[in-house]
Amino acid sequence: MIIADDGSTGDTRAMLEAIEKNFPVPLIHIWHQDEGFRKARILNKAAASSTGEYIIQIDGDVILNRYFVRDHLAAAEKGAFIRGTRAMLTPARSTKVLLSGETGIHAFSNGVYNRLNAMRIPVLRFFGQRREMNSRSVRGSNMAFWKSDFILVNGYNNELQGWGHEDEELAARFINNGIIKKIVKLSAVQFHLHHFERPRDNEPSHTALLRNVRLNNIKTCPNGYNPHTL
Repeated sequence: MIIADDGSTGDTRAMLEAIEKNFPVPLIHIWHQDEGFRKARILNKAAASSTGEYIIQIDGDVILNRYFVRDHLAAAEKGAFIRGTRAMLTPARSTKVLLSGETGIHAFSNGVYNRLNAMRIPVLRFFGQRREMNSRSVRGSNMAFWKSDFILVNGYNNELQGWGHEDEELAARFINNGIIKKIVKLSAVQFHLHHFERPRDNEPSHTALLRNVRLNNIKTCPNGYNPHTL
């Protein structure tokens, strides 16, 4: 498990040190200094440190169903990247979860909305899958891809600093390289904690960059994954 840490305080490192000796797999902590929202760059650094062929990506503000990884591996296929969904928790339920450490949340728990996204029905999961050649509605909180495909498009675009569309822009370059988006429902369930949203000052320029990638069939980015320049 690789933790992509976009400049948090030492509390994160202390927490990881406390749990890593009993954690079932190695924990790798990738950190850089806080210079604002630099999600793209820290995810590129995390990917560069990975040794596996397949990357399952989540955010730090979600709670996973116990079969989340198993479901993603079952959905994986060559020539595709996975776009999962998420159920949402109300502010009150999010506060309760953070105070109690509760993780046993399900589709019918109080304080869950987008309940369809919270349903895991393995026997029906193939009916919950469809394929599209567009990058709309892709969120990095529930996404998976082959590392070779990530390298092919040169990873996340480090020019995107601040909130907005970095996951869709990556997905657009996947699409432009003929890598199809596979939408997964009824499996790979996660619950998103409510929180205040970050400022969106850079969203207009990010939107323009994304539009350019789509219109001009741009397949890679010059300032991206390359481990030698991170």
